[in-house]
Amino acid sequence: MSIKKNFVVIGLGAFGNKICEILTEGGGNVIAIDKNADTLDKVKNFVSAAILIDTTNEGDLLKAPLDDIDIAIVAIGDNIEASILTTTLLKQRGIPYIVARTISPLHATVLRRVGANEVLNIEVSSATSLARRLVAPDRTNSIAITEDVTIREIIAPKFFDDKTIDDLALRDKFNLKIIAAVRTEIDIDSAGNSIPKKKLYYPDNIFTFKSADRIFVLGKNHDIKELIFTSENLK
Repeated sequence: MSIKKNFVVIGLGAFGNKICEILTEGGGNVIAIDKNADTLDKVKNFVSAAILIDTTNEGDLLKAPLDDIDIAIVAIGDNIEASILTTTLLKQRGIPYIVARTISPLHATVLRRVGANEVLNIEVSSATSLARRLVAPDRTNSIAITEDVTIREIIAPKFFDDKTIDDLALRDKFNLKIIAAVRTEIDIDSAGNSIPKKKLYYPDNIFTFKSADRIFVLGKNHDIKELIFTSENLK
């Protein structure tokens, strides 16, 4: 048994529309938000809810039903100010993972500074692969070792945050081993600009995880699914 993930997609151009479509097809609960009623009409028949608000308005966004959202996708592509303000307000609302579309390196830098966990400069052709990864991270970047054993990449659950392998006791609880972790870290260049870099770790027992880390887990398929199921119920 799996728990459906809850998504909000903000900005319903061609990219945002496609994201809504694929997330829904993948079993996600999707709230679509846009300030244009005509664009909402295109998705309202297949998403869980379609909401007409301006997400740069703090009062309107605070009233939106986003308390149970797992992942927000800010798909606004033609208004840099709106995408930055929306990302900032989503972070203030405590959304655990925010993916924001960017149109330039500077835009990406600002989005990260205001709270985006992931920034993407992609078009409609890439929307399908993004949505499938978000709706089912347990099925992405996996390598079958045997029929029953897999190395699988997942986003570290929120309960991993600030915990070590010893704290988590994954081997005792799930019979799983974490063999690697990838974390996006921010460096500052000589001009004071932030530069995102992905850093690979081979965690020892005292390595401290962050909830946005991408981790590579080795174990039996049913044990990995049990970890994912448990993490979704511990939010």
